Amino acid sequence: MKKPNILFILSDDQGYWATGKHDREIVSPNLNRLSDKGVTFDNFFCVSPVCSPARLSIFTGKIPSAHGVHDWIAKGHIDSNHLSDDLKENFANENRPEEYNWPRNQLSGDTARMYLNSQRCFTNALAENGYDCSIIGKWHMGESEVPQAGFTDFRTLAMGGDNYMFPVICKDGVVSMLKNKYVTDYVTENAVEMIQSHPKDKPFYLSVHYTAPHAPWDKEQHPKEIYDMYEYCDFTATPNVPIHKDADIYGMNDKDYQAYRIKCLRGYYSAITGMDIGIGKILDTLKEQNELDNTIIIFTADNGMSMGHHGIFGKGNGTYPMNMYDTAVKVPMIISYPQQFKSGFKTKALCSHYDIYPTLMDLLDIKTEDLSNLPGSSFKEILLGNDNTGNESVIVYDEYGPVRMIRTQNYKYIRRFTFDNYDEFYDLKADPDELNNCIDKPEFADIINTMKNELEEWFNKYSVPQYDGKYLDVHGIGQLEMLDGDTNKQLFK
Repeated sequence: MKKPNILFILSDDQGYWATGKHDREIVSPNLNRLSDKGVTFDNFFCVSPVCSPARLSIFTGKIPSAHGVHDWIAKGHIDSNHLSDDLKENFANENRPEEYNWPRNQLSGDTARMYLNSQRCFTNALAENGYDCSIIGKWHMGESEVPQAGFTDFRTLAMGGDNYMFPVICKDGVVSMLKNKYVTDYVTENAVEMIQSHPKDKPFYLSVHYTAPHAPWDKEQHPKEIYDMYEYCDFTATPNVPIHKDADIYGMNDKDYQAYRIKCLRGYYSAITGMDIGIGKILDTLKEQNELDNTIIIFTADNGMSMGHHGIFGKGNGTYPMNMYDTAVKVPMIISYPQQFKSGFKTKALCSHYDIYPTLMDLLDIKTEDLSNLPGSSFKEILLGNDNTGNESVIVYDEYGPVRMIRTQNYKYIRRFTFDNYDEFYDLKADPDELNNCIDKPEFADIINTMKNELEEWFNKYSVPQYDGKYLDVHGIGQLEMLDGDTNKQLFK
């Protein structure tokens, strides 16, 4: 019997709250039906609340302090000699159209860096065990042109964030811009073609990496028919609170802030709906190809996102110092495989992206030594309906450079190693929205001390010294180089 296919759908900057199941204002019927047929995790966490570290952690099962990427990768995407003539010409033109500015900042003069060099991914193990591994969409883990990590069909976008209507793609050795092509549709169309053309006698692993709902959220970034769906939306499901004191928009007057809030939410919701339409087409294609029942479908996001929550429009780097609010570190996670997993099951168990690698190996009965030094553990039993891990013994951890978090069902402690007087502690039982920092309350002193020691011991166990982010000068505005022990390099923006 053929092994099950695996469809891994990864969204970009999507908070756990940002599906129609949580926020009724968001139109996402296909994610809703996926949840109805699958297992939905209410407490699933990224490993770092920013794109590149989170993505490397998903695929390697390692924490950033073990793989060495601690901020979103700002340089190292492509070889700038491979830029199309159109891009070269417009990058050099001071009067270039607006759509060239973003790619120019990241791709002009760029040199590809293999951030995954020497790192082993779960896709390597899949490829070695009979899977054809393909990817379409956002990569953002360094070198974007050369197939790696077990992938053979490698159809990637050139960088991280991108314009929705003018995406820059890598194809046939050339990095070029698509004009007036909705990137969400581009990703969907390629995913559909990959499924349709795959041989029936061999299992596939397909990564579908959307850029949605990452910024930009302006009106012109999305198809009119989708954007118009939210013309009369009240956007009451997200908090409308004062701007956070550490946010980059702090000081904006209230009138401008309210206009900014509506613009961001309308674009963000539109991006989710556009992606959801694409997901529906992919699911329909699996059904048409008689592969739906034999495909494990995983939907998650690289990291969470605050869209007005706590007065922040951003993820972990929506503030400086970087934040670890649940809206930044919790992500949606839906896994569907009705013939084996419990349909319509919701679990409150705490799990993390670093658990994906061991879970896949467990599900597919792949024996590998890769897992011996990894922090994650399989949640296969939860998928089968055995929800017995959501208790105080389950702890999740996050990091973003010098900012680290330890979280149980009831408490969260945040340690900032290079910032004075910025530690936080939240009693999640009494304060699930994390509104009251209790770091100085004497009644929590013993709990804080215990969590502080547990956090230190855990990171000491799983960190690799040359990649340890504890004291790195990470600002949340981009990583420029690989960590290799050369302290003379400017590693971060």
